[in-house]
Amino acid sequence: MEYRPRVVDALVASRLAATGAVLLEGPKASGKTFTAEQHAKSFVYLDTDEAARRALQVDPSLVLNGAPPQLIDEWQLDGTNVWNFVRSEVNRRQTPGQFILTGSSVPDDDVRRHSGAGRIARLTMRTMSLFESGESSGEMSLSALLAGDRPVASPPALSARDVAELVVRGGWPLNIGKSATIASRANIDYLQTIVEVDVPRVGGSRRDPASARRLAQALARNVAMEQKVARLAAEVAGVEEGLARSTVYDHLKIFERLLLIEEQPPWAVHLRSRASLLKASRTHFVDPSLAAAALHADVGRLLQDLNYLGLLFESLVVRDSRVYASPLDGTVHHYRDSDDLEVDIIIQTTGGTWGAFEVKLGPSQVDAAAATLLKFAQKIDTTRSGAPAVLGVITSSGYGYTRSDGVVVIPIGSFGP
Repeated sequence: MEYRPRVVDALVASRLAATGAVLLEGPKASGKTFTAEQHAKSFVYLDTDEAARRALQVDPSLVLNGAPPQLIDEWQLDGTNVWNFVRSEVNRRQTPGQFILTGSSVPDDDVRRHSGAGRIARLTMRTMSLFESGESSGEMSLSALLAGDRPVASPPALSARDVAELVVRGGWPLNIGKSATIASRANIDYLQTIVEVDVPRVGGSRRDPASARRLAQALARNVAMEQKVARLAAEVAGVEEGLARSTVYDHLKIFERLLLIEEQPPWAVHLRSRASLLKASRTHFVDPSLAAAALHADVGRLLQDLNYLGLLFESLVVRDSRVYASPLDGTVHHYRDSDDLEVDIIIQTTGGTWGAFEVKLGPSQVDAAAATLLKFAQKIDTTRSGAPAVLGVITSSGYGYTRSDGVVVIPIGSFGP
């Protein structure tokens, strides 16, 4: 399979030049191994090489002695002690670019992960953005917008059906080029495997796959909404009995460890008004296709429910925003206050530069979204937070341009890093 360059490639290269090892984490089938192989000179695949796993338990130096950078795929498998050996070898060799570790679940023992500070750089790899899969030209660059530039773009050829197909297909590398119908079946099978195999493996055999499946469905129905555990517990509950909130919390933690879901935290900012900030996070699947898969929602069903398609489109934009923000060390938040004013996406860099974006499926909603952004900007105490570098409306189609009120209209087919 031909390799499609990823935004994270430049980050992997820069971290290898600066630190002894790079940890590349992401959900299964997001392309971590294929990407890591582009940067590695030797390879160990622990999920398929049983002999290597046995040798690691005896003497790690028998296996982890390849030409650097050496890829150690699925490093976190039990009993291998890879983390401590890599950390020790990085200390001993005192040379950057020694190892690349890839993993699709977060180990329960977080202590050893923290002990890699200064030795092992950590990167998150997500599923493919539309720019990476070739559906976006990238003409309207996030980095350019945050730098104050105002690029323009011709209308991308994306209809509502196209958006629905992209949502159902998802950003999984193995699905690129496949029909939405075939990709949907693959995604349903993927989620079923996670629920029936990985959840009990990570959470213990006592974890009920049926409850995990219902939680995935509840999360799918509430995608791009603020996480309310009580509401999720009520939706996950069986017909005959309720489900304890603690059980929902436990399942959510397992989903997070499996890198299946990701929170979009609220933005902490100083306000001019007396409104108070609300502090609930929103929850998204790492790829909107998983929400569609959880509900067995195909393209036709999404086109019959444009409100729900709009929520999944927002989740897709959040995914792409996270990918595009990563080279800027940017974080992706949302905003809601006690006046019930909401902004879908706030992107802030470590230097404090920030931009605010509303996400609207239809271009007819741009005027209302722009009014929301301008009202929001008036509430922010810019003497403490700085003025926004950009206010933008990200939509499914139409031209990319700057309105007379300063709000930038960004079609998703032109949005890029």
